[in-house]
Formats: sequence, structure tokens, C-alpha cells
Amino acid sequence: MRHGKKVNHLSRQAGHRKLMLANMACSLIEHKRINTTVAKAKALKVYFEPLVTKSKEDTTHNRRIVFSYLRNKYAVTELFREVAAKVGDRPGGYTRIIKLGNRLGDNADMAMIELVDFNELYNATKKEAKKTTRRSRSAKAAAAPVAEAPAATEAPAVDTEENNNAAE
Repeated sequence: MRHGKKVNHLSRQAGHRKLMLANMACSLIEHKRINTTVAKAKALKVYFEPLVTKSKEDTTHNRRIVFSYLRNKYAVTELFREVAAKVGDRPGGYTRIIKLGNRLGDNADMAMIELVDFNELYNATKKEAKKTTRRSRSAKAAAAPVAEAPAATEAPAVDTEENNNAAE
């Protein structure tokens, strides 16, 4: 029975597990995405997301709490500057886990965990959709004369053909 077993121990002792998750969190902050097993990715998500929530409010107390988890001052600095700036309006769900298949060596389930706001492929489509919904009538009126301008350039080409026909 699994009564009260809320933490996946990942076949490691407590000290090793905490240091491994801290190193993985630092790598995630540095590279914005990492490949690992599904079990480690799920454990990292539980470990990392409260730290991002703490980083949204930049106080000395929050920096010290996050540093006690990460143990890397460069990762803490980047988390509070770059990552917190991008996720400031997001209420949660800062990471995404994408399953990749099985590893060749031992057939372990592999996954990629990434920071959601740093993926340009997914965010590019969302930004374009916002631009299309915010157009006003003045933008449509300004676009109409632009559409007529190529027609005006085609008209002289027709005139030259008429002149050729008239010459014959």
C-alpha cells in the first residue's frame, strides 16, 4: 500500500535527491529546457515551480529561500531577473513536460521539461493571434489604399500593350 507516500524517492537517499534536483533546476534555468526521465521531470516540476512563484516577488527573504534550494547564486540571479520577468503575469504552470519515447540503453521513458514562456515556437502563434484581434477600422482603411497601389502600377503595363497593338 502507498499510504502517505507523496514524494517519489527516485531510488536515492534524501541528500542525493535534493542535490540532484537542485542541479537539474539550475540547468533548467540556464538552458530553458533539459532532457531527462519522466519520473525525474515530474519530481523536478514539483521542486521547481514553487521557486518560480517565489521569484515573482523580488525580496531579500525570497532570494535567500530560493538560494537555500538551488545553491547557485548565478542561477538565482537569472531566475529573479529573466525568468520572473517573463512569467510575472502567469498564475502557475511554468514548466511543460513533453514525452520523447524510450531511451535506447535501458528503455527508460524519456521526457523534455522546458520553461513554457521561453519556447518561441508555441508563443509565436499566440502573439500573431493577438495582433489580428486588435485591429481597428483605421487600420483596415489604411490597408485599402495599399491594395490599390499595385493596381496603379499594373495600369501603365496595360497602356504599353495597347500602344503596341496600336502600332501594328
